[in-house]
This record gives sequence, C-alpha cells and structure tokens, in this order.
Amino acid sequence: MTMVLSRVRRLTDEGAGPLFMLSNSLDMSVVISPWGATLRSWRVPDRYGRVADILLGYPSEKGWQENLHFMGATVGRWANRMSNARFSLDGRLFQVDRNEGNHLLHGGYTGFHRRLWSARIQDDTLVLGLTSPDGDGGFPGAVNVQLAYRLDDEGRLLLDYQASSDAPTPINLTAHPYFNLGGDGRDIRDHQLRIDAEQVLHTDKALIPTHQAPVAGSAFDFRSPAPIGARLSWLEPQLTLAGGFDHCYVLPGGRGDLREVAHVHEPSSGRSLTVLTTEPGLQFYSGNHLRLVPGRHGLYQAHAGFCLEAQAFPNQINSPDPVQAEAVVLRPGQHYRQQTCYWLQTL
Repeated sequence: MTMVLSRVRRLTDEGAGPLFMLSNSLDMSVVISPWGATLRSWRVPDRYGRVADILLGYPSEKGWQENLHFMGATVGRWANRMSNARFSLDGRLFQVDRNEGNHLLHGGYTGFHRRLWSARIQDDTLVLGLTSPDGDGGFPGAVNVQLAYRLDDEGRLLLDYQASSDAPTPINLTAHPYFNLGGDGRDIRDHQLRIDAEQVLHTDKALIPTHQAPVAGSAFDFRSPAPIGARLSWLEPQLTLAGGFDHCYVLPGGRGDLREVAHVHEPSSGRSLTVLTTEPGLQFYSGNHLRLVPGRHGLYQAHAGFCLEAQAFPNQINSPDPVQAEAVVLRPGQHYRQQTCYWLQTL
C-alpha cells in the first residue's frame, strides 16, 4: 500500500497531555490523544463537501479520562473477553482483573485505555509508546508496546502495533473507535455493511465464545452488503443475548498480510469505510450499550455507532487447542506486530 505524506502537528495541552492532529489534502483531520492512545476525532467531508465528525466522542475531558465505553481507545493487554479472567501458561495459573462480572473485558480496570502513552512525531507519523510492567493487571512479563498512526492523502489511517516482552504473556491489541458515517451520532441502521467471512463465533450469555457457526442463512451473513438496521430486527437468539451484534467473525486466511476484510457505506452522506487488517478476527459491535451516554452529538442511544475491531479471537488464550492458545502468547525474543487500516472515502 503506497502511503503519501500527511501532516502531523501538536495541539494545545488538555487534561492528561497534549493532543495531536493528522491531516491530509482531502480536508480530513484526525485528533489523537496519548491518554489511552485514543482516536478522539475524525472529521471527513461528505459528498457535498460538508465536514462532520464520523467518530463518537465525549463532550468533556472527564469523559475521555474515564472512558467507560472505550471510545476510540487502544485496548490491551487483552482485547475483548477472557473467561473467568484467568489463563494457564507454561503450567502456571494467572488471575487477571475481573471487570465484567467474573470475566476480563478489554484489559481490565487499568488497561491500556487508561494509561498515558509517550508521544513523538517522526516524519509523517505519530508514534506512541507504553511500558506495561510485570504483574500489570495480573499479567506476567514487562511488555513494551509501540503504536504508530499515519494518515495518507487517499484517506487511509494506518495503525501499526509492535510489542515485545521479557517473559511469556498473552497479548491481543485492538482499536475501539465507534463510527457513524452520517456524522450526526443518531443511528447506524441505514449503514450498509459487508464482512468477508463465512464463519462467526457464537457465544454464551456472558458473550464468551462457545463455537464457530456458518453465517449462511442467519442475521450474521454480511457477505453481500446489507443494512445493519434490518439485521438487528431479525429474531435471532444470539442477537437477543447481546442486545444486538457483539460477535467476532472468523476472517479467511488467518493472521498474515494486510488485506481487505470489511466495507461500510452510508448512503445519505456518500461516506464509505473499508477495513484492512493482518488479524484473524473482526469483532462487529453495534453499540448496544450506548444508552443515554453523554456525547459530542448529544445523548447517544443504542446503535448510535458501530465498531469493527480487528484482533485475535476472544478468549483464545483459553482455547482447548494448544496451537490456538500458543498463537496469542508473546515470548522473549519474539516480536508482536499487528496492522489495521481504516480507509475513509466519499463516493
């Protein structure tokens, strides 16, 4: 993928640190905070040239500091859910934060979304860094993480994650922006979604995966573009459990090269989002728990935004398949790398 130089500049300090803006020749601007390595804003023109923010966000610094809904945050050490907030590794049992009932969600109470990352500008890139000490949230090993953000003149925002550890530890990083391509934060029901996957992970009532299931003939079949709202109306037990979509799709090809895996189009604005990733899983979350959440667009309601989170599979470290479990372990001398690209276009 050819990347064209973007502009990166530091804005005034706010709250826990400075803000940084990436901009390009398409009148796009992305604002990023080192607090949680968070995507706070992405302003994009519609087909008529009217610029709006296509990310949900909080109206005050207090909301960003607490970030109870993980808006725009970088999630780690473990994205998504871990059953009973524990795992076994090399014969030892580790107990980590329980922050969703008996389970771990998105790194726990003091996950990466509630840490101040270091920040530096390197040419066309904003580079953020974090050291997670041994025992952090119950996880073993000291982990060094780097996340590079780069916006090009085609509208592609590339997120390049790298990490190393001094002891074996599970790792699963992702980004958690809530998109609403209409730019008004009202509703995502008219958004047309395509996900290039034939299998999805079904879950129990705690949203812990139980098994893979084919998408064919179900509400989860987005192999051809379909409106999100129409699918939310299906009488589907899995949707009832989650209050909507909150499920991980099994992407073809597994972990590997950066490739296109999903596409979303919002008809009234003409804005489209393409997701590319190196990861094996894509969590589609339809904003089910956004109920009277104060936001920059007013009070957000359920389905005001959607997330497409590229990652390993939820609870994969506890997989009965030892190969699957080992695939998410970072060992000394190994190098973790993950790339995800969000590509915004106006058609």
